[in-house]
Amino acid sequence: MYIFGYGSLINRHSRQLTGQTGEAVPVVVDGLHRRWGKVDGSYSISPLVCEPGDGCCNGVLVRVHDGFLPEFDRREKGYRRMALDPGAVRTEQDATLSDDPIWVYVRENPAPPCPAQPIMQTYVDTVLAGCLSISDAFARAFVETTQGWHHPFENDRHQPKYGNLAGVEAAHLSLIDRLVADVRP
Repeated sequence: MYIFGYGSLINRHSRQLTGQTGEAVPVVVDGLHRRWGKVDGSYSISPLVCEPGDGCCNGVLVRVHDGFLPEFDRREKGYRRMALDPGAVRTEQDATLSDDPIWVYVRENPAPPCPAQPIMQTYVDTVLAGCLSISDAFARAFVETTQGWHHPFENDRHQPKYGNLAGVEAAHLSLIDRLVADVRP
């Protein structure tokens, strides 16, 4: 089976904190809308959420063995796992996908980020480091198709608050800052 990762699961190092996955295949999924939003009160940050609806978002399909699915379900607490229509998935490269089910974690009607649960810089860094491992254009498309950058934002780089911070290199930081500067007020 596959999981469509549209946030921190784009980052290989972050995925490995949860379980083994296969190679990540860059894709665009039609019929999903990605934005910043609160999941529930157990999160101290506002992560990314996807909702079914108009729009599209880029991310990766990762192959997950059935035995690791419960671990990803735990990681994505507060979300609902939903099957994706394979016809809505467009590969970015000439990748061949199997007919296995494709899952995505969605959250319908999430509340917007607030000062108590802001968008956290280290979460942004983790996601965009994953995007940059694919390409600069993939990272730019991610930023441009994600809504809600105007909500409360906290730079926690010196005291990280995001628990799955992983795979961020010093060389990424200036590019991440430039990408985010284009969409932050």
